[in-house]
Amino acid sequence: MLPDVTARALFVLDPLERLCPREDSTYVMMLEAQRRGHEVHATMVGDLALDEEVAVAHTRSVAKISAGDRPTFQGSPERVALREFDVVFQRKDPPFDSNYLISTWILERARGETLLINDPAGLRELNEKLAILAFPHLTPKTRLLRRREDLYVALDDFGGEMIVKPVFGFGGRAILKVRRDDPNLNALLELATQEHTEWTVAQEFLPAAMTGDKRVLLVDGEPVGAVLRVPAKGEGRSNFHVGGTAAPTALSPRERAICEEVGPFLAERGQFFVGLDVIGDKLTELNVTSPTGMQEVNRMGGLTGPDTMEARFWDGVERRLKAR
Repeated sequence: MLPDVTARALFVLDPLERLCPREDSTYVMMLEAQRRGHEVHATMVGDLALDEEVAVAHTRSVAKISAGDRPTFQGSPERVALREFDVVFQRKDPPFDSNYLISTWILERARGETLLINDPAGLRELNEKLAILAFPHLTPKTRLLRRREDLYVALDDFGGEMIVKPVFGFGGRAILKVRRDDPNLNALLELATQEHTEWTVAQEFLPAAMTGDKRVLLVDGEPVGAVLRVPAKGEGRSNFHVGGTAAPTALSPRERAICEEVGPFLAERGQFFVGLDVIGDKLTELNVTSPTGMQEVNRMGGLTGPDTMEARFWDGVERRLKAR
């Protein structure tokens, strides 16, 4: 069923030609938007600007997408105030760098004038590695460290092995497992902290990681689907970007309890679409900057039509738009 009102939607993303029709969640978000009769426009972070207090962007309309084909533009670029759109999606992939930060300041100027997903203030507040510390009873032991002696203490406290990962890391990049008996221990810790000049996230190693981690998708604070990410042979990371493969799964009672506690916390901060990462029975990350996994959940669950992740996503968006 088409919505009562056709919306103008703007996606802030990486270059359009990079979207993979088989993998990217943004791709199926756009496809579903057009199927429902919404207008789809796109821009990039570098095309955002402030004109005095007004947030603007150089945008282009996205041509009608045929499923499986790469999206393309139609028409000429236009300089448009963000308030001219009904909803603006921040779907720029990490890293969360100075350009990403500035984009949230620009988007902030459109607050109250359009629906912002995910909310820029929440994107700034909720670091994906550290926001879990609001729920220490749900997470593995986690510390933010840079001093050599503190890292050694953590390693001993965590039983002689732990994970170190960059604060602004993404896609499984630069995640290291370190052990007390590893002759390369000092070198690995120096690498993780850039010679002890930058902080690293030190987290206790969870043996369950060897069989995979679970990506749980939340829409407006409610779980809508999940997929198990299984690491490749000889690889300790299960992220799809580093060779992890998808496997079907269902939410356990423990995972539902995690969602019930974390979901409202995220919704209150305007984080409409979120990917939780769970290893064993522990929450390890809150992914708010362009989370993915929609297409993998669809395939593993054999989901079609109104049951797909993108349909559930747009159901929620339309509820928000009608409420406005």
